[in-house]
Amino acid sequence: MTGRELSIRDFNRTSESIMTEATAETAPLLKEIFNGDRLNHFARETAAIHPAFDGERFLHLASEGLDDLSIMQRLRQIAVSFHATLPGPYEKNIETLWTLAPRINHGFASIALPEYVALYGQDHFDLSMEALAFFTRFGSSEFAVRHFLLKDMPRTLAVMRNWSTDENEHVRRLSSEGCRPRLPWSFQLKQLIADPSPVAPILENLKSDPSLYVRKSAANHLNDITKDHPEWVLEKLSHWDQADARTAWIIKQALRTLIKKGDTRALHVFGAGHKAEVKIETFSVTPSSLKLGGAVEITTTLTSTGTAAQKLVIDYAVHYVKKTGGTSKKVFKWKELTLVQNASTELSITRPIRDFTTRIHYPGRHAVELIVNGEVLGEAAFDLTK
Repeated sequence: MTGRELSIRDFNRTSESIMTEATAETAPLLKEIFNGDRLNHFARETAAIHPAFDGERFLHLASEGLDDLSIMQRLRQIAVSFHATLPGPYEKNIETLWTLAPRINHGFASIALPEYVALYGQDHFDLSMEALAFFTRFGSSEFAVRHFLLKDMPRTLAVMRNWSTDENEHVRRLSSEGCRPRLPWSFQLKQLIADPSPVAPILENLKSDPSLYVRKSAANHLNDITKDHPEWVLEKLSHWDQADARTAWIIKQALRTLIKKGDTRALHVFGAGHKAEVKIETFSVTPSSLKLGGAVEITTTLTSTGTAAQKLVIDYAVHYVKKTGGTSKKVFKWKELTLVQNASTELSITRPIRDFTTRIHYPGRHAVELIVNGEVLGEAAFDLTK
């Protein structure tokens, strides 16, 4: 894996999961990807390519009020600053940015180039599509292409269908990620939320893609769709070959939200749509009381009461106390296993209790549920103290 590819994957981990994994203390540092040093890097490299580029003015415009801007606002301001200081028309400026792309020293930072295309390339469709497919190799064009989908979805999706068979994995990933109906950090594509059928050919082309990087996008795309059209996804996946390990991986990840909800149709896909025939020997959460920053250990012992081997999908849910005093349920994946007649299994998992950017913890009793094949079979709790 090259350094460039690593930075691209780091970027996509950022856009997909940092919002739920980063702590409140570390998350603000994300915007420092576009800091003063990075702006100076942009200015130096661009001036080296095009001597007429006004680097001093670029730095003035791009750094204005920088401390108060979010990461996406910084991204937008950089693109606008490029437009104000590159001396040529759009077609010439794209040539400059084309040369700049491989010289940028951070994958996330290079998404400023697709942003420029989104803002100023709407009237140059073919050139802009070519530029987005090129720029995505260095960062990602997933946010930028959505502006073209809004303006002309059929025309843009036709290009994206071609991208889904491209030899480059980054371009293939863009074909799926760019048209996800609920892409994190971007606006929703209401038309595709209402009717996902236009993206079906793209997902079909990616269903056994050799790249895990691409398969993750296809799975996340399908998982997005399950939130509005679960039947559509289940019907489509029913025709996919689970004997293909790559396809089976996508199916499993695509149905994760439905499985967490205990959807029997989704559980049936994995042979776990039946009622679990088990006895819960133990289910506990320790310690029973803790302060913020600690962790709880959740343990259980299950024994089969069935007369044959059975597939079990085991999850657990935490009912987090809200500021208002109510609770909000969050389901977490735990284990999938096959339990033969009279056999027992012991499971244990540790869950940290600390604040995240998307979840602030409040004192009170937090109920914890054991969920087996979509059914709550055990309950426990812990108290979070001030």
